[in-house]
Amino acid sequence: LSTITLSARLGDKFAKETVATSTKSVVSASSLTLFGVEINNSGNTAAPSYVKCFDKATGAVTVGTTDPELILVATAGATVTYMFDQGISFATGLVLACVTGAGTAGTGNPSSSVVVKLIYT
Repeated sequence: LSTITLSARLGDKFAKETVATSTKSVVSASSLTLFGVEINNSGNTAAPSYVKCFDKATGAVTVGTTDPELILVATAGATVTYMFDQGISFATGLVLACVTGAGTAGTGNPSSSVVVKLIYT
């Protein structure tokens, strides 16, 4: 996971996970407001991918058991962008994971790489 600082109206930080999987990735270990997410699922033409966003510290997340704050879907073979004009607050931090099963219980890894980009402050 890589991050950079931006100067923008909606969010001033950018994070990019180039190989999002069911292994949790820590975007931030402190509170933040999420303004946008882009999910590139173009390598997975047969199945959707789901990005789970957890309002937790990394140690407090068990993918498949812990309830996510937010689940975003990218349809098979597509790149989708979600924008949140008012932002979504994560009081503790932001941990993400990408899986092939919808809902809390999903734990399977996508068959090809999924790239997730986030804009936040």
